[in-house]
Amino acid sequence: MRVFLSLVLTVIAAACAGALGNAFALADEGAVVIGAVYNLSGGQQDLDIPSAQGARLAVDLANEKGGVLGRKVILRLVDGETKPDVIAAKTRALIAGEPKIAGLIGLSDTDMVLAAAKKAAAAKRVFLTSGATSPLLPEQVPQFLFLACFGDNVQAAAGAEFAYDALKARKAAVLYRQGSSYAELLHGYFETRFKALGGEVVAVEPYTLDGIGTLAAKLPQVDLIYIATLPDGVATVVPTLRQAGIAAPLLGGDGLDIGEAWSKVGNATDIYFTTHAYLGADDPDPEVRAFRAAFARANPEQEPGAFAALGYDAARMLLAAIARAGSTAPEAVRESLAQTEDFAGVTGKIGYEAGSQIPLKSVAVMKVDGGRQSFQAAILPKSVPSPR
Repeated sequence: MRVFLSLVLTVIAAACAGALGNAFALADEGAVVIGAVYNLSGGQQDLDIPSAQGARLAVDLANEKGGVLGRKVILRLVDGETKPDVIAAKTRALIAGEPKIAGLIGLSDTDMVLAAAKKAAAAKRVFLTSGATSPLLPEQVPQFLFLACFGDNVQAAAGAEFAYDALKARKAAVLYRQGSSYAELLHGYFETRFKALGGEVVAVEPYTLDGIGTLAAKLPQVDLIYIATLPDGVATVVPTLRQAGIAAPLLGGDGLDIGEAWSKVGNATDIYFTTHAYLGADDPDPEVRAFRAAFARANPEQEPGAFAALGYDAARMLLAAIARAGSTAPEAVRESLAQTEDFAGVTGKIGYEAGSQIPLKSVAVMKVDGGRQSFQAAILPKSVPSPR
């Protein structure tokens, strides 16, 4: 999988990265330029490489149809390397090197997107994150940071309702990755909703990858273990819990959505996770079918996952905002994006209520058995904890 991802990275970098250095290669005269910051290497690459592929696909399809505002679209993509300091520096350099840039998209993690969005906001550019799900993000970067995805409070509430209603869980233990803002927020929202439903949380434990084995041996008997983890820890945490003799279902958020990499995870059975979309070949949704067909033409050896769809939707949303604005002026683009209503995305209908920069979207629940994934449900939570 890592060899394959390295090959994908090489192809993406050759296809769409501008020459980052003292200056970027100048865009084609009159082109619409959008920026993209994704971690094409490091611990976030399993999420961000597919997202970058989706964004590239959206731009290519737009250009096949004549571009935007009658102009060619250029995607300037940089690799954040899963390092916040690198992300901040490259975002700043990207904007400085492309003064015509209309806005930026990218990233799938709270801490990572904050590094980029703050630099974009300082330059008065909107940043639309395709996959970072903290509902606190818009408050942390006022006016300029928008989400194309649901908030963690929404997916955690959906997970709690699925655990209580579908899995009949009444007693849960919660594990969360120490030092991760995403994990620390996610598990709190799950606990709040699960308790409100009548469930009991009997243990809440932070963990490190080095210490998960010791912790697993001490966990009480429960109906369910909720794991708030990051993609780079899945292949360690899941087998360790199973090897410790824990047979209870494991449930988590979209940090568990590692796509085809599940086939390489040992003891990957009776695991559930919430994510952004189901994209199976049997899905009748015309948006999904069109996306699958286009993705297959561009990437014939891959199945599209939710993060590819998020990158695709984010790029299309930004281009649609530019088209509505009739301009690439950054403030006009920001105002237009804020007025998005009923955008027909692959990951669902997307729109922002007045004063909000987070869409309310349904949540897909997936199951993993023997390394294979299957769709379980689409849930719009009945109640959502307030952001905190």
